[in-house]
Parts: sequence; C-alpha cells; structure tokens
Amino acid sequence: MIDLHTHSNFSDGTESPTTLLNKAMAHGIKTLALTDHDTVAGWDEAVAHLRPGLQLVLGSEISCQTHDGISVHMLGLLFDRANPELMEMMANTRENRFTRMSKIIEKLNAAQYEITLDDVLAELSEGATLGRPHLADALVTKGYMKSRDQVFAEILHNDSPFYVSHYSPTPIEAIAKIKAAGGVAVMAHPMSSLRSRVVSPDIFAEYVAAGLDGIEVFHRDHSATNRDLLLAIASELDLVVTGSSDYHGNGKLNQLGENVTEPAEFEKLELRANERRVVTATKK
Repeated sequence: MIDLHTHSNFSDGTESPTTLLNKAMAHGIKTLALTDHDTVAGWDEAVAHLRPGLQLVLGSEISCQTHDGISVHMLGLLFDRANPELMEMMANTRENRFTRMSKIIEKLNAAQYEITLDDVLAELSEGATLGRPHLADALVTKGYMKSRDQVFAEILHNDSPFYVSHYSPTPIEAIAKIKAAGGVAVMAHPMSSLRSRVVSPDIFAEYVAAGLDGIEVFHRDHSATNRDLLLAIASELDLVVTGSSDYHGNGKLNQLGENVTEPAEFEKLELRANERRVVTATKK
C-alpha cells in the first residue's frame, strides 16, 4: 500500500514521526509520505527511525490561497530541502501563523473564551507548525468542549465569526517553488467542500501549465461524484491520480491506508521529480 499524505506532531498530528512509521508498517503500508504543514522539521527523525520494509517519501503540505480567497493545500513531494526559496516561502507562512493565532484568540476572548497564546503553545510539540488544531486542543484542555472535531464544527470552521485569514502563497507560486526545488506538486483534497469553498474545475488547466503533477482524488472528504469529476480532469490533463489517508493520529477519524495510491501512478509521479529521492532504510 502507498499512502502519500500523513501528518506528525511536527504540525497538527498527534504522533511522532517514529510512531507514525511504526504504525504504517503495522498497517501493511510499503510507501509512506510525511507531509507536515509548511515544514520539513520532522524529516530527520523519520529518516533516522526508518526500518527495512518501508519506503519514505519526504514532503510538506503547503498552505495556499487563491486571489479570491479560496484555501488550497498543495502537497510538495520529493523536493530538495536545500532549495532556499521554497524553505523561505514555508518559513514566511509559519511565521504568519502566530499573527493569525493572536487575532483569533482576541476574538475568542471578546466572546468570553478565556484562552491565551501560551495555552495554545502548550499543545505544540517542539518545532511543530502552529495551527488551528492546536487552538482546538487548548479549548478542549480548558474544558470548553470535548473534542477537536467538536471545536471545529462549532466555532473554528471557516465560516465562523472567529475565522481569520492568513498569508499564503498562491497555488501557482507554490507549484513553481516546488518544481524549482526538483519536486512534484500534487493538489490535496481539491473538492473537499467540508473544509471551505472549493476551486472551479476550470482552474486545473492553469495549474497544469504552472507545473502541477497530480491530484489527490481518493480522500475521505470527496464524494463519489467529486471523485468521478477529478478522475475525468486527471485523464484529460494527464495528471497523476493519488489516494491518501491524510492521517493525523488521534486528532481526526482518518485511518492510515484508508485511501491509497496505485503503484503505477506513484511510479509516474516519482519520475516527474528531477532525481530519485525516495528514502529506504539501510539493512544492518
């Protein structure tokens, strides 16, 4: 099995990269991508604890926003992290998350939620990328709600009065940086209306012209209708079709390997990178 979209506690997952790799092996996964939000901070631990029998695809889920304010997540895979422009773009996005979080907290305080930035930071692992899931965890810790899912359903969804937009590159900018770093760009859950507004199907041709390599078609937030639409788009535009769990550990219902990528599709994707960067363990 090939699962090309997972998160560790270096972003908004709940498990360390080591635990994530061990769980993947227990689930029969042979190729796993670590794609924490806007960071490569978990890569070294993952590589250090990789065992024979599992291939590791290193990447990041990059937060993007279209000019009309639609949130897009772009999976950058198999890129060279020595590329300064890509690393700078992700660093700028991470830095802006603190400003955004402070503004959300101000809104919550005005609504009588007693929460501080320190409360939120207490939920982060060292080096992790700050995000709304950590605020949700802090609200659970403070006893306001029972689960992260409940917090998002009731007060932290994108249509909530507490929502605050944030700096993000455009999808085309992100694709360009990923490709310049020798990697491949796959658009994550592009038709997930559960998250926010979705992009128009007409936009994919523009993204392909910018270098888009694939679409994450098989994802739990896609309806059967949307999967069929995305498969048709992928066929028309010669895009690689991927499937992934978007696993976050205990933070979400997603389970490792619940959606997977076909080996032939992964082979096509890997060939689009400028060199082979899939990591395998050295047998001792």
